[in-house]
Amino acid sequence: MEMDPALLALRVGWAGFLGGVLSGAVIGLKFHRENWLGGYASRERRMVRLGHISFFGVGMICLFHGLTLKAIPHESGLAAVGAISLAVALVTMPTTCFLTAWKPCCRHGFFIPVLSAATGIVVQLLLLR
Repeated sequence: MEMDPALLALRVGWAGFLGGVLSGAVIGLKFHRENWLGGYASRERRMVRLGHISFFGVGMICLFHGLTLKAIPHESGLAAVGAISLAVALVTMPTTCFLTAWKPCCRHGFFIPVLSAATGIVVQLLLLR
């Protein structure tokens, strides 16, 4: 059975929004504590906030990809590469942020979500030419 890249991108995008809401709920249990994770300006707290918001940001890119695929004719194989790349970015960006908050050396893993997101965006641009 063939995968519908538009439907995959839409599902992943909405799952990203859910991840953002759930991670925000967890973070919200502690944010009122001034020194939580070393205080508001600490690296740990910034990385946790970035992980939380990345669910929404990458999720939105996924939604735009899926909606664009629904609106224009496209080559299915290339569209699937874009959808899968963005799905990888959605999982790995918040994960890398949260891991970096825990262990600073995990920052070296940021190339994975960055290359994945860039690949998905380049694919979208190629589909729009």
